[in-house]
Amino acid sequence: MSATLLLLRQWPRRQPVAFLALATLGWFALYWPLQPIAAALVATLPLAPGSHLAGAVEFFLYDTPKVLMLLTGIVFVMGMINSYFTPERTRALLAGRSEGVANVMAASLGIVTPFCSCSAVPLFIGFVQAGVPLGVTFSFLISAPMVNEVALTLLFGMFGWQVACLYLGLGLLVAIVSGWIIGRLKMEAHLEDWVRNMPKVSASVDDAPLTLGERIEAGFASVREIVGRVWPWILGGIAIGALIHGYVPADFMASFMGKDAWWSVPLAVIIGIPMYTNAAGVIPIVQALLAKGAALGTVLAFMMSVIALSLPEMIILRKVLKLRLIATFIGVVASGILLVGYVLNAVL
Repeated sequence: MSATLLLLRQWPRRQPVAFLALATLGWFALYWPLQPIAAALVATLPLAPGSHLAGAVEFFLYDTPKVLMLLTGIVFVMGMINSYFTPERTRALLAGRSEGVANVMAASLGIVTPFCSCSAVPLFIGFVQAGVPLGVTFSFLISAPMVNEVALTLLFGMFGWQVACLYLGLGLLVAIVSGWIIGRLKMEAHLEDWVRNMPKVSASVDDAPLTLGERIEAGFASVREIVGRVWPWILGGIAIGALIHGYVPADFMASFMGKDAWWSVPLAVIIGIPMYTNAAGVIPIVQALLAKGAALGTVLAFMMSVIALSLPEMIILRKVLKLRLIATFIGVVASGILLVGYVLNAVL
């Protein structure tokens, strides 16, 4: 038995291509029958067909494995990709770049890097020491949590590629423009003194190549770290989404999150900022809100504010930023999110 387990553990290193091919086939074989299986399970339960409870239970039984499988697959792939973008490599790519182009690069790198609010302070310090401009650093710090593999995976799985691509483009736009504006304001004096006075260091890159087997192991490590951390949020978000899906009347949601309520977008942003959750927890709620008549622009503004302007990240960043710079950061990003919400509600 132990010899078999040892061979299985060594398989990705010894035959990485064969492992990836079979793992991909196995993933699809498990994913495609999820919906009929969920419907069949609900049919076996003592629930009235078409009832509120039956709808909520089916929503939960289908979305839970679907979201977890999508997240596991994409996080595994992104973990392999992330092995090319260590913090050192990211800093080296951004250091010495001019603003504008660097803002675009920083926001784009945020998509493929696994950094979140918990790593905000060491990343910020590392960028400052490497000479990365303040506005460029903010473009990265906005994009990394907001336009990440978790958000895009869940959006793709629940709403399709059109909404996922729309969110990707809008999130990048908010990150790029907000970082550029903060850079133009020249607020370096509002860094905490100990950060501003830190000695500058050169950004170096470790070019030691990894084998495909080692990158597969990096993918598994990413799954253990990310999925292992967010699965409770996923279950909680899907449970709330199931209750909304099964019990909340459509007219109720449309009354204060629909297109006709001009105040719905700022209210969504105000509600979203102090919430403590992430993409894994908020996107199942977003799905249920949209199904009940909430406007897409309002709901995406709510989602962006929850992920990009979360209260825990602001508390963490207070260690390196003075209050005026934090307030400016919140104001600029919130304004961009408001604009996105209003424009989407107007054109869709």
